[in-house]
Amino acid sequence: MERILERYERYSYAERQLVPTEDSSQGDWNLEHAKLKARIEILQRNQRHYMGEDLDSLSMKELQNLEHQQDSALKHIRSRKNQLMNESISELKKKDKELQEQNNQLLKKVKEREKEL
Repeated sequence: MERILERYERYSYAERQLVPTEDSSQGDWNLEHAKLKARIEILQRNQRHYMGEDLDSLSMKELQNLEHQQDSALKHIRSRKNQLMNESISELKKKDKELQEQNNQLLKKVKEREKEL
């Protein structure tokens, strides 16, 4: 029973520490909202740039950086695609070998049956 009371007091105290006062809480939320809104705007602008939109505002250096980022991303994409294709080819070769072996076994059985007849 004593342990239960200790845990209750501990969690009650921790919960009180997490609940800030109303005034500071509203200010914190307003600041957090402004930060998140600015972050969203930056992300949306970057997304438009990656899609080739709104490029007029970019300098030559920024355009070169954007091109470099897209080249790098394209290399990663192609590398992953090639990896998946190679894995697929390996699996298909393995399956082909298994099917050839199965076919050879079936041919043996057919020849054995023909000999029996």
